[in-house]
Amino acid sequence: MSWFTDRHFFLLAVVFYGLSSSYSVFLWRKEFRTDDHVNYFLLLAAFALHTTAMIKRGFSIAACPVNNLYEATTFIAWTIAAAYLILGIFHRLRFLGAFAAPVLFAVGIFALMPSLDVRGPKPDFSNGLASLHAALVLLAIGSFGFSAVAATMFLTQEHDLKFHKLRAIFSLLPPIQRLERVMNGLLVCGFVLLTAGLAISPWLLKQKYGVYFKYDPLLAYSIVIWLFYLALLFARWKFGPGGRRLAWSAVGSFAFILLTFWGFMLLSPAHHP
Repeated sequence: MSWFTDRHFFLLAVVFYGLSSSYSVFLWRKEFRTDDHVNYFLLLAAFALHTTAMIKRGFSIAACPVNNLYEATTFIAWTIAAAYLILGIFHRLRFLGAFAAPVLFAVGIFALMPSLDVRGPKPDFSNGLASLHAALVLLAIGSFGFSAVAATMFLTQEHDLKFHKLRAIFSLLPPIQRLERVMNGLLVCGFVLLTAGLAISPWLLKQKYGVYFKYDPLLAYSIVIWLFYLALLFARWKFGPGGRRLAWSAVGSFAFILLTFWGFMLLSPAHHP
């Protein structure tokens, strides 16, 4: 049926993300003492619909679907959902979904705004190298986002342990040490992906403008983000486990990216000629 366009499939995915968010409230009220498969399968269904939407969009434009704000936003949400479904295979990490679902639902609602899905006469990223660059950068943001989710769980567990709350003992949340390892690993993964994505930028500028470097607001913004995460990881390596400070940095930095990335993308002449 023609009704089932890629946007309709994504709308259905957002509905399932919303159902998962509602069920997450139940898990919070039960203080994570109940093992959960329902939330995992809700997110799995949402991910299947989300993937279908991205495949249909990709075939419709004959390119990687990362050519405007709608596509970039859905790609980031897809990477977060994919990361959760992989980590959720492990019993002690499954409750990451209770934290990831509200993020995915909020990002999905934002992506559905009609003004974000503006198509030009042809995709902005028309070759494989540009698509690879965009995919790597967006995967990096997704990794940073899931690190922020793990950091939120870390802070929750730390708060409960600090104030001797029983739910820290009886909950099914992963141990605080494991959450810190997951948070660190995702930060490193995101940094590597962002580094690889930025490394492609000079060749893209050469193709488009004939120079290897040209000022662009989004490029300058991305370099600042890269430097921040470099400093964060260096401090983690130099001074040992970051604990609470590292967790707050992971949450705060991703919140900053969510609030500012789209504005810089709109200001970028290289991405919106």
